[in-house]
Amino acid sequence: MKGLDPEVKRSLVNRLRRIEGQARGIQRMLEEERDCMEVLSQLVAMREAINRVGMQALGCQLGTDVRAEITDGGTGEKAVARVVEHFLKFT
Repeated sequence: MKGLDPEVKRSLVNRLRRIEGQARGIQRMLEEERDCMEVLSQLVAMREAINRVGMQALGCQLGTDVRAEITDGGTGEKAVARVVEHFLKFT
């Protein structure tokens, strides 16, 4: 993601590292034959974490697209439409 604010980038990378750790933990749980509901609970938590990363990335893209369109003399509507399209693909 070009031009990403360094703080946002750090936050996204940290979140993804935590998600990576969650995935390893779930693998261990499966190897240890833990209760299915415990595994499902962790899978739900991991999915939510991935969704948060995706939403943050979408927010970043929205800001980038709107700024670019306004700089080019537009109103931002086309940029918002593009982000909505990406949002629908993501969800």
